[in-house]
Amino acid sequence: MSEQKDKQLHIGILIFGSGHHQAAWLMPDSSIERIGDIAYYQELAQTAERGLFDAVFFADNQSFPAKDDTTMPAFWFDPIVNLTAISQVTNHVGLVSTISSTFSNPYTAARQLLSLDHISGGRVGWNLVTSMTDLEAKNHGMTELPNHDERYAIADEFADVMNAAFESWHPKDFKHNREANKLVDSEKIQPFNHKGVNFAVKGPLSTPSSPQGKPVSMQAGASKQGVALAVKYADAVYSVSWNIKQARNFRKRMDAEIAKQDDTDRSLKIFPGLVTYVGKTHEEALEKKAALDDKLPIETALKQLSFFVQQDCTEWELDKKVPDLPPVEDFTGPVGRYETVLEIINDTNPTVRELLGYLNAGGGHLTLIGTPEEIVDEMEHWFNEGVADGFNLMPPTLPGSLEDFVDLIVPEMQKRGLYRKEYEGSTFRQHLGV
Repeated sequence: MSEQKDKQLHIGILIFGSGHHQAAWLMPDSSIERIGDIAYYQELAQTAERGLFDAVFFADNQSFPAKDDTTMPAFWFDPIVNLTAISQVTNHVGLVSTISSTFSNPYTAARQLLSLDHISGGRVGWNLVTSMTDLEAKNHGMTELPNHDERYAIADEFADVMNAAFESWHPKDFKHNREANKLVDSEKIQPFNHKGVNFAVKGPLSTPSSPQGKPVSMQAGASKQGVALAVKYADAVYSVSWNIKQARNFRKRMDAEIAKQDDTDRSLKIFPGLVTYVGKTHEEALEKKAALDDKLPIETALKQLSFFVQQDCTEWELDKKVPDLPPVEDFTGPVGRYETVLEIINDTNPTVRELLGYLNAGGGHLTLIGTPEEIVDEMEHWFNEGVADGFNLMPPTLPGSLEDFVDLIVPEMQKRGLYRKEYEGSTFRQHLGV
């Protein structure tokens, strides 16, 4: 990777519904009517590509409980199908799909991802998750999720099988030589014969390796097992950091885990989530946030908090301090987000209402409010501190906040030499330099 690329931020976007703020869909200019329209996602990806983003990313949830009338049907399309449609109207931006090792068949998942990698010219990444809810498990013939340790043991084996499948044979082994009556070099296309505790896959895959070798591997788990899995298999990680202290701690955890490995030169790119409210003046940015916050249904916010802390918060008194929560060591839910909630409480000693305000867009990720100069100042600080190689943008509204970022923040990053002015490569690996 060139020295210039080393000095540049990477930017991706997590596309979710009509925006990450819980009140986004209630705004008069909301895009909520379009979340079942594939053209909507194609247009968002085209805007991200206009902003020279590294990737568009879709999370996933394989259940839809619809427990009340305000449940967001954000996971309308299967992410791989959605990204395949996006691949046909974009030329450069990376395409990252979430894959659950708890519910997926590694042969099928590898084949789907490699197919899209070929279709898109080598622009695919995949985010390995172990899933979070028993509701999802019940859609896959289970009564409940396996426990945390078991899920990560499955994920480790799943990633190992995926890597074997991704590289089980090469396009150059497809000879299509009419004169020699030779379609393939069969000696080079052999089974990899995986037989493990959770999976048995003979191989090889029916699809050859991709233009970038194999899809870029992403990981987002913040637990001890999640960090170990990332260091073993991932090229980059998504992280949750409310402040730079938390970001430094996460980088230290990654570095400490790398130091345990044989390959101590290994490095992983870290992309904290980023929520931005940007205006031409600081006051304008504050007004954008206030307009959304004023629409926020408290009941919806309390339900989100209940999920983050894995207990019922709906009876908590809004204007009293947050009740004591157990230490992270005793927590069995999604650890990264829980650590962030504890960090916010430790930093601000908030009332319940104030805590909801901190969490209402992005769930506790770095939230920057201000002019392009003010926002890029903080992004650059994190970058120079070595705690962020870039950011995973979580726009409060879509398409509005994304357009603001592309039109206002991208030019400021470019002016400082922090960000590309054109795509220099064609594959996702080339974008990231991994």
